[in-house]
Amino acid sequence: MKPNEKFLKKPKSFWASVRSISQVVGYSKDQKVIAAKARQMVAAFRKLKLGGDHLTSGGSMTEFAQDLEEYFEERAHVLSDAVEPKLMNAAQAESLFDVTWRQFDHKCPVPMNKQKGEKRAKAFFSALVNIMVERHAQGLPCDYDPRRMTTITRSRAPLRTMSRRVDGAFPSTVNPIAIWEIKEYYYTTTFGSRIADGVYETLLDGMEIEELREHEDISVKHYLMVDGYRTWWEDGKSYLCRLFDMLHMGYVDEVLFGREVVEEMPRIVGEWVATYGLRSH
Repeated sequence: MKPNEKFLKKPKSFWASVRSISQVVGYSKDQKVIAAKARQMVAAFRKLKLGGDHLTSGGSMTEFAQDLEEYFEERAHVLSDAVEPKLMNAAQAESLFDVTWRQFDHKCPVPMNKQKGEKRAKAFFSALVNIMVERHAQGLPCDYDPRRMTTITRSRAPLRTMSRRVDGAFPSTVNPIAIWEIKEYYYTTTFGSRIADGVYETLLDGMEIEELREHEDISVKHYLMVDGYRTWWEDGKSYLCRLFDMLHMGYVDEVLFGREVVEEMPRIVGEWVATYGLRSH
């Protein structure tokens, strides 16, 4: 999923309001994503003892408030109508993996999940990501399992080294064109801190990439792939909302939900290959 261009250039004060309103109004209720209205926004700021003059003027909504209301409507609509149908459970992911694997003579690694006993199996979603990269990378190198932190160099010396390891890098972790993270949760029974931490780790990576772009004029594409219907949709709508916010704040270039890895990665990897070709000339 790409961001809606209309909301990409919003100032950080806009996102401060989105977060403040969301923490009071909430993210979901009765299995539905909440789209906050102007009166709820005003009440939220009042409850937080924050000024709300930027929301109303002369009894009417300001343009800022209208933009907020439109954003909340967009978030609720897209998550409910576009994201929810793409998310898979373990059986669906296994079926898609089996079909996709048989279509190509793959050499890429197929990781195993971290479960034990009967739940021990291939990490189907992570494997699908690897499959789609290999299939469309035209034989170019790729680090499917980085064991080191991402480093950007200048004259071969480190210019920036990111704080944590990612799940994949193209073509490598040194001066990558693209990096990605995978959050695959099919067997999680509670929405614990580990999942929340994963969301905030992605935010940290995005902020470091933003700093690199703003201060060194170097761009690295940053992607997040997530799946697990129960975890993300039934239990974790608040974090789906946060991912949607993160996407529109510019901290990730795209978020791929479930089946989108098969649908969108041919285009995405094709873009990486084109950039690789430009670097080589």
